[in-house]
Amino acid sequence: MKISTTQIERRFEISSSLVGLIDGSFEIGNLFVIVFVSYFGSKLHRPKLIGIGCFLMGTGSILMALPHFFMGYYRYSKETNIDPSENSTSNLPNCLINQMLSLNRTPSEIIERGCVKESGSHMWIYVFMGNMLRGIGETPIVPLGISYIDDFAKEGHSSLYLGTVNAMGMTGLVFAFMLGSLFAKMYVDIGYVDLSTIRITPKDSRWVGAWWLGFLVSGIVSIISSIPFFFLPLNPNKPQKERKVSLFLHVLKTNDKRNQIANLTNRRKYITKNVTGFFQSLKSILTNPLYVIFVIFTLLHMSSYIASLTYIIKMVEQQYGWSASKTNFLLGVLALPTVAIGMFSGGYIIKKFKLSLVGLAKLAFCSATVHLLSQVLYFFLICESKSVAGLTLTYDGVQL
Repeated sequence: MKISTTQIERRFEISSSLVGLIDGSFEIGNLFVIVFVSYFGSKLHRPKLIGIGCFLMGTGSILMALPHFFMGYYRYSKETNIDPSENSTSNLPNCLINQMLSLNRTPSEIIERGCVKESGSHMWIYVFMGNMLRGIGETPIVPLGISYIDDFAKEGHSSLYLGTVNAMGMTGLVFAFMLGSLFAKMYVDIGYVDLSTIRITPKDSRWVGAWWLGFLVSGIVSIISSIPFFFLPLNPNKPQKERKVSLFLHVLKTNDKRNQIANLTNRRKYITKNVTGFFQSLKSILTNPLYVIFVIFTLLHMSSYIASLTYIIKMVEQQYGWSASKTNFLLGVLALPTVAIGMFSGGYIIKKFKLSLVGLAKLAFCSATVHLLSQVLYFFLICESKSVAGLTLTYDGVQL
């Protein structure tokens, strides 16, 4: 989704703020069910719930790609046909180019040429819904996966396992950015139109890459990856023969009507007990000062991370005049591997030095401090903004 934000914005002709809302729908779907899944999921078959979550993520990804097949061909404006190799203004929005090349026109004349942005397609709603479904599907993967590993890993090994899992997750992001870079070079209607008739290049601001192809690939991969989880045992440390015997006894019991009635009564009591326990657990953690401080810290940290990652691609494209393909490639190659190294090394340090709770807090504090100091460097890397007609200068070329 982060890779395709600029492509989606151009294809559906929507604003950056709306694209941000679409991107945030993943967290919206996650927020709806995360608390309930985290509590009740631990009492159910966790691998199967993770498999269901992967399947929902794949379904949501495919749903996000569907609008491409129903919207018709992409029609880009042909008012300007500037060669990117000859004029740097080709990276500016088409409307802005017309404004800069036509400073002697009055605002009404410019408006008549179509510089007022028309309302885009409403098919973005399917992208919104699909991304929300992805968020719902992702919900059981992280909390239940972590608890599953932590419960059945050897003592002292869970931190290394979790660090490895997170590092592999970041490696997946690297591959995603690589594929996003490749798909951004492909024209959005590849396979449907004659590419020799397309007069724009990926460096042109009107270019829209094959944004839908990434969601289609990730959706298929997610559905395939969900299959092994349905075959994992509830308790991997329990011998296979003992699991088969308990399953056989359970089948015999369910065939007995008396036991069915007894089980139904016990199940009702079990559900009532779990619901009561849920609210008791919720009250317990919300009144824990240490936990609340940690939640606030995580909230601030993830807010800055998500916000910067969402718009950094568009910022680099507009500020430095890079294509979406080049931006995705460099971010994937340079930024994400360092995150993967940090996650893996963090798990290794915890296992190597057997850090206590206080030691973990100190490690988190030191890493957060280094992160804060690194972010300060951004204030020294700000470039001058480009002149925008109607914003920083008048349509007659006078600086505001």
